[in-house]
Amino acid sequence: MGVARGFEYEVRSDGSVIITHHGRKATVLRGARAEEFLDEARADPQGAMARWTGNYKHGNERTAKQHPRNKR
Repeated sequence: MGVARGFEYEVRSDGSVIITHHGRKATVLRGARAEEFLDEARADPQGAMARWTGNYKHGNERTAKQHPRNKR
């Protein structure tokens, strides 16, 4: 599985968390979800942001790319 890169997050004054990926907004977390994310992000920030945005590799991308229906 690949390593997550390119994520950043910003904590706003109202407690919300904005997660960006390569400068583009990926998601906004508020309330309890924002607090839960911040707790998880202390250990592995890039991995946590990838999981919370749903933008992470599943390990089957290369196999799926080679499938006949995906070739163009």
